Amino acid sequence: MSDHQVPSTNLPIMECIEAILFVAASPVTPNQLALTLGRSLDEVNEGLKELERHYCLQHALTLQRLNGKVQITTAPTYANVVENFLGLEATARLSRAALETLAIIAYRQPVTRPAIDAIRGVNSDGVLKSLLGKGLIEEMGRAEGPGRPILYGVTAEFLQNFGLSSLAQLPPYEIPVDDKDELQNGSLKENGLLKD
Repeated sequence: MSDHQVPSTNLPIMECIEAILFVAASPVTPNQLALTLGRSLDEVNEGLKELERHYCLQHALTLQRLNGKVQITTAPTYANVVENFLGLEATARLSRAALETLAIIAYRQPVTRPAIDAIRGVNSDGVLKSLLGKGLIEEMGRAEGPGRPILYGVTAEFLQNFGLSSLAQLPPYEIPVDDKDELQNGSLKENGLLKD
Protein backbone atom coordinates (compact mmCIF):
# COMPACT_ATOMS: atom_id res chain seq x y z
CA MET A 1 0.00 0.00 0.00
CA SER A 2 1.43 3.40 -0.90
CA ASP A 3 1.68 6.26 1.56
CA HIS A 4 -1.30 7.97 -0.08
CA GLN A 5 -3.78 5.12 0.17
CA VAL A 6 -6.00 4.65 3.22
CA PRO A 7 -7.40 1.18 3.92
CA SER A 8 -11.07 0.42 3.45
CA THR A 9 -13.08 1.96 6.28
CA ASN A 10 -15.87 -0.61 6.08
CA LEU A 11 -13.96 -3.01 8.36
CA PRO A 12 -14.85 -2.95 12.10
CA ILE A 13 -12.60 -0.39 13.76
CA MET A 14 -11.99 -2.48 16.88
CA GLU A 15 -10.67 -5.34 14.77
CA CYS A 16 -8.52 -3.01 12.64
CA ILE A 17 -6.99 -1.55 15.80
CA GLU A 18 -6.38 -5.02 17.21
CA ALA A 19 -4.62 -6.12 14.02
CA ILE A 20 -2.34 -3.08 14.02
CA LEU A 21 -1.49 -3.39 17.71
CA PHE A 22 -0.79 -7.10 17.26
CA VAL A 23 1.96 -6.44 14.69
CA ALA A 24 3.28 -3.15 16.14
CA ALA A 25 6.85 -3.46 17.40
CA SER A 26 6.25 -0.85 20.12
CA PRO A 27 3.35 1.06 21.72
CA VAL A 28 1.50 3.43 19.38
CA THR A 29 -0.53 6.59 19.89
CA PRO A 30 -4.23 6.89 19.09
CA ASN A 31 -3.22 9.60 16.57
CA GLN A 32 -1.02 7.09 14.71
CA LEU A 33 -3.95 4.67 14.61
CA ALA A 34 -6.32 7.38 13.34
CA LEU A 35 -3.91 8.38 10.55
CA THR A 36 -3.28 4.78 9.55
CA LEU A 37 -6.97 3.88 9.48
CA GLY A 38 -8.23 7.14 8.00
CA ARG A 39 -10.62 7.51 10.94
CA SER A 40 -11.26 10.30 13.44
CA LEU A 41 -9.52 10.32 16.79
CA ASP A 42 -12.93 9.95 18.48
CA GLU A 43 -13.65 6.80 16.46
CA VAL A 44 -10.25 5.35 17.35
CA ASN A 45 -10.70 6.14 21.06
CA GLU A 46 -14.11 4.45 20.99
CA GLY A 47 -12.56 1.46 19.21
CA LEU A 48 -9.86 1.27 21.89
CA LYS A 49 -12.50 1.33 24.63
CA GLU A 50 -14.38 -1.44 22.83
CA LEU A 51 -11.20 -3.51 22.53
CA GLU A 52 -10.44 -2.94 26.21
CA ARG A 53 -13.95 -4.15 27.17
CA HIS A 54 -13.50 -7.15 24.87
CA TYR A 55 -10.25 -8.15 26.59
CA CYS A 56 -11.82 -7.80 30.05
CA LEU A 57 -14.04 -10.80 29.29
CA GLN A 58 -11.68 -13.65 30.24
CA HIS A 59 -9.09 -13.23 27.48
CA ALA A 60 -5.37 -13.96 27.69
CA LEU A 61 -4.57 -10.52 26.27
CA THR A 62 -5.01 -7.04 27.67
CA LEU A 63 -4.76 -3.49 26.36
CA GLN A 64 -2.01 -1.56 28.11
CA ARG A 65 -1.87 2.26 28.22
CA LEU A 66 1.11 4.37 29.23
CA ASN A 67 2.08 7.96 28.43
CA GLY A 68 -0.58 8.34 25.74
CA LYS A 69 0.39 5.12 23.93
CA VAL A 70 -1.30 1.72 23.74
CA GLN A 71 -0.20 -1.84 23.08
CA ILE A 72 -1.49 -5.37 23.38
CA THR A 73 0.18 -7.47 26.07
CA THR A 74 -0.37 -10.85 27.71
CA ALA A 75 -2.67 -10.69 30.72
CA PRO A 76 -0.75 -11.07 34.01
CA THR A 77 -2.59 -14.31 34.77
CA TYR A 78 -0.73 -16.03 31.93
CA ALA A 79 2.77 -14.73 32.74
CA ASN A 80 4.05 -18.09 34.03
CA VAL A 81 2.75 -19.96 30.98
CA VAL A 82 4.42 -17.52 28.58
CA GLU A 83 7.68 -17.45 30.57
CA ASN A 84 7.76 -21.26 30.52
CA PHE A 85 7.14 -21.39 26.76
CA LEU A 86 9.82 -18.80 26.04
CA GLY A 87 12.27 -20.47 28.42
CA LEU A 88 12.57 -17.38 30.59
CA GLU A 89 13.64 -17.64 34.19
CA ALA A 90 11.30 -16.27 36.81
CA THR A 91 11.60 -12.52 37.18
CA ALA A 92 14.40 -11.62 39.58
CA ARG A 93 13.29 -10.13 42.84
CA LEU A 94 13.84 -6.43 43.34
CA SER A 95 15.55 -5.04 46.41
CA ARG A 96 13.65 -2.97 48.92
CA ALA A 97 15.51 0.12 47.66
CA ALA A 98 14.50 -0.66 44.06
CA LEU A 99 10.85 -1.17 45.01
CA GLU A 100 10.88 2.03 47.05
CA THR A 101 12.36 3.99 44.15
CA LEU A 102 9.93 2.44 41.64
CA ALA A 103 6.99 3.41 43.84
CA ILE A 104 8.20 7.00 44.05
CA ILE A 105 8.64 7.20 40.30
CA ALA A 106 5.30 5.52 39.52
CA TYR A 107 3.33 7.87 41.76
CA ARG A 108 5.23 11.09 41.08
CA GLN A 109 6.43 10.80 37.46
CA PRO A 110 8.02 12.62 35.87
CA VAL A 111 10.39 13.01 38.82
CA THR A 112 14.06 13.96 39.19
CA ARG A 113 16.79 12.07 41.05
CA PRO A 114 17.18 14.89 43.62
CA ALA A 115 13.45 14.64 44.40
CA ILE A 116 13.74 10.85 44.75
CA ASP A 117 16.79 11.27 47.00
CA ALA A 118 14.90 13.79 49.16
CA ILE A 119 12.02 11.38 49.67
CA ARG A 120 14.23 8.33 50.32
CA GLY A 121 16.82 10.21 52.36
CA VAL A 122 19.72 8.50 50.53
CA ASN A 123 21.50 8.71 47.18
CA SER A 124 19.59 6.80 44.49
CA ASP A 125 22.17 6.76 41.66
CA GLY A 126 22.89 3.01 41.87
CA VAL A 127 19.23 2.05 42.15
CA LEU A 128 18.26 4.26 39.20
CA LYS A 129 21.06 2.76 37.08
CA SER A 130 19.83 -0.75 37.96
CA LEU A 131 16.19 0.08 37.19
CA LEU A 132 17.20 1.69 33.88
CA GLY A 133 19.18 -1.46 33.01
CA LYS A 134 16.17 -3.65 33.77
CA GLY A 135 14.00 -1.46 31.52
CA LEU A 136 11.57 -0.63 34.34
CA ILE A 137 12.16 3.13 34.16
CA GLU A 138 13.22 5.53 31.43
CA GLU A 139 14.46 9.07 31.01
CA MET A 140 11.55 11.32 30.02
CA GLY A 141 13.44 14.55 29.42
CA ARG A 142 14.95 17.22 31.61
CA ALA A 143 13.47 19.54 34.23
CA GLU A 144 13.61 23.29 33.68
CA GLY A 145 15.32 23.99 37.04
CA PRO A 146 18.99 24.59 37.86
CA GLY A 147 21.27 21.98 36.30
CA ARG A 148 18.34 20.66 34.23
CA PRO A 149 18.13 17.29 36.07
CA ILE A 150 16.85 14.23 34.23
CA LEU A 151 13.17 13.38 34.65
CA TYR A 152 12.33 9.70 35.18
CA GLY A 153 9.14 7.74 34.53
CA VAL A 154 8.11 4.10 34.48
CA THR A 155 7.96 2.05 31.26
CA ALA A 156 5.49 -0.35 29.69
CA GLU A 157 7.83 -3.09 30.96
CA PHE A 158 7.11 -1.87 34.51
CA LEU A 159 3.38 -2.21 33.89
CA GLN A 160 3.82 -5.71 32.48
CA ASN A 161 6.01 -6.87 35.36
CA PHE A 162 3.52 -5.63 37.93
CA GLY A 163 0.41 -6.82 36.05
CA LEU A 164 -1.02 -3.37 35.41
CA SER A 165 -2.80 -2.07 32.31
CA SER A 166 -2.16 1.56 33.25
CA LEU A 167 -0.91 3.68 36.13
CA ALA A 168 -4.55 4.33 37.04
CA GLN A 169 -4.60 0.78 38.47
CA LEU A 170 -2.03 1.65 41.14
CA PRO A 171 -3.56 1.57 44.61
CA PRO A 172 -4.40 4.99 46.04
CA TYR A 173 -1.50 6.69 47.77
CA GLU A 174 -1.99 6.81 51.54
CA ILE A 175 0.15 8.94 53.83
CA PRO A 176 1.42 7.00 56.88
CA VAL A 177 -0.03 8.20 60.20
CA ASP A 178 3.37 9.56 61.37
CA ASP A 179 3.67 11.68 58.22
CA LYS A 180 0.16 13.15 58.60
CA ASP A 181 1.37 15.22 61.56
CA GLU A 182 4.25 16.58 59.48
CA LEU A 183 1.84 17.28 56.61
CA GLN A 184 -0.44 19.27 58.93
CA ASN A 185 2.60 21.26 60.04
CA GLY A 186 3.42 21.86 56.38
CA SER A 187 6.96 20.46 56.49
CA LEU A 188 6.44 17.84 53.77
CA LYS A 189 5.05 20.41 51.34
CA GLU A 190 7.73 22.96 52.22
CA ASN A 191 10.44 20.42 51.43
CA GLY A 192 8.78 19.56 48.10
CA LEU A 193 8.07 15.98 49.19
CA LEU A 194 4.35 16.19 48.45
CA LYS A 195 2.52 17.77 45.57
CA ASP A 196 -0.46 20.02 46.24
